[in-house]
Amino acid sequence: MDPLSVGDRITGAAAGTENSPRSRLVHGLLAEAAADSPDSRAVTDASGTWTYAETETAAHAFAAWLSDQGLGRGDRLVVQLPTTRDLVAMFFGAAMLGVVFVPLNPGMKTFHLAPVLANAEPSLVLVGPAALETVSALTGAEVRDQDSVLAEVRKYAETGAEAPRTPVAPDDVAVLVYTSGSTAAPKAVICPHAQITFASAAIERVIGYRPDDVVLCRFPLSWDYGLYKVLLSVIGSSEIVLADDASDLVLLRRIRETGATVVPIVPSLAAMIVRLAERDEEPAPRVRLFTNTGAALPQSTIDSLRTLFPGSRVVRQYGQTECKRITVMPPDRERERPDSVGLPLPGTEVLILDEHGRPLPAGETGEIVAVGPHVMPGYWRNPEQTDRAFRPHPAGGLRLHTGDYGRLDADGYLYFDGRRDDMFKRKGVRMSTVEIESAATDIDGVRAAAVLPPDGDRDLVLFVETHRGRHEVLRELNARLEAQKVPSVCHVVDAIPLTPNGKNDRKKLAEILEGTHQ
Repeated sequence: MDPLSVGDRITGAAAGTENSPRSRLVHGLLAEAAADSPDSRAVTDASGTWTYAETETAAHAFAAWLSDQGLGRGDRLVVQLPTTRDLVAMFFGAAMLGVVFVPLNPGMKTFHLAPVLANAEPSLVLVGPAALETVSALTGAEVRDQDSVLAEVRKYAETGAEAPRTPVAPDDVAVLVYTSGSTAAPKAVICPHAQITFASAAIERVIGYRPDDVVLCRFPLSWDYGLYKVLLSVIGSSEIVLADDASDLVLLRRIRETGATVVPIVPSLAAMIVRLAERDEEPAPRVRLFTNTGAALPQSTIDSLRTLFPGSRVVRQYGQTECKRITVMPPDRERERPDSVGLPLPGTEVLILDEHGRPLPAGETGEIVAVGPHVMPGYWRNPEQTDRAFRPHPAGGLRLHTGDYGRLDADGYLYFDGRRDDMFKRKGVRMSTVEIESAATDIDGVRAAAVLPPDGDRDLVLFVETHRGRHEVLRELNARLEAQKVPSVCHVVDAIPLTPNGKNDRKKLAEILEGTHQ
């Protein structure tokens, strides 16, 4: 099958081709893959592999089970479970019935879980057996443990049971993705079928997953990075290997064992792969694509990946859950414009606006605003934050005000300068944590870097993972940046704390800093 054919059908008007109604539904993607490649390997986890036909059968069985529990179109299904083949079947099975799939990180604690459950108002919650009692105390909804549920669902699969046909519409909500919250309750991005399938197909048109690809995914379905890797794999009729539970120390071995050709990464994961590969004596695995998101990948890490995995390409991307992806650097151009995060997705547009909402010319920095069919409709039951981020577009529809800053060049390539929280002024000069961290990781021997912006009496602070001395790091940094951008303090740490999404955890960094001052 032509790897772009499905993407062409889904993107419809953006690609100048006819839109297939089925391919605008999440479960329609699986139906098409199962029809085209029924015996191809679809999804693998620690317990085994399903073909596309088997995955569809498992999804139908779960949909039938859900229907018998009384769930229907618009009801919310909360799942707080490990990322396995069964969870993939639940995702597609819920979509078949019009049920809203709400995946939560298994590590989410009561502090965040209680308000999330109150906000989602689920009809059913599925958890691991150990969490049954705790979660039951937090909600009035029915809570079931996955072991008993899966035993029942397998009986449905044995009989080939299917749920009653449900008239699911492209505008129906397919998923609620709760974004991580550090000091406040997470908020849920509303993700309808049409936006999900458009974004998936647009990304696929640029990256081009293939039927012979094996995608090694270390990320949970509760994070949209993991969720969309499942969708991209289905569109490409590729195999996805779910390795969320694998130790970082065995990553290289897992890449080799699975024959992975596509490896989604975040900077921390990429750094680990580089360290493992540098010590490895066996021939490099045949990875053709590393795809990065979450935070900017240091150039030194990109160079190391290219050297250690000959022939591989490192694809830079930029986006937010609120529209999934905004730009992608085409793989065949990934060595061009090394500071750019790529071109807008097919059928979408990127605007750079000033503080008054006026478009800025090429080269000038302003707020990054996304326009297109991938922009989600807002946050679930959160009108205030919805109105701030999702605003009417003069030409119709919504545009997403990201709160991030960047600039476009004359050819339409985007350059990311920092998130709203990354931008600050020091000594009269506007700067971002991104540029300082990037300069720090350019120093030989610095494996990772994180910056805390000035706050009250605290000046600019740098944290680094390195064998070099802190004064040496600051001296090297002074040779790379203007004096105003060089931190006054540098701390050498064994490991920079990260959020579940692989970003620098500034809250924990501040706690570390407080500890050093006591």
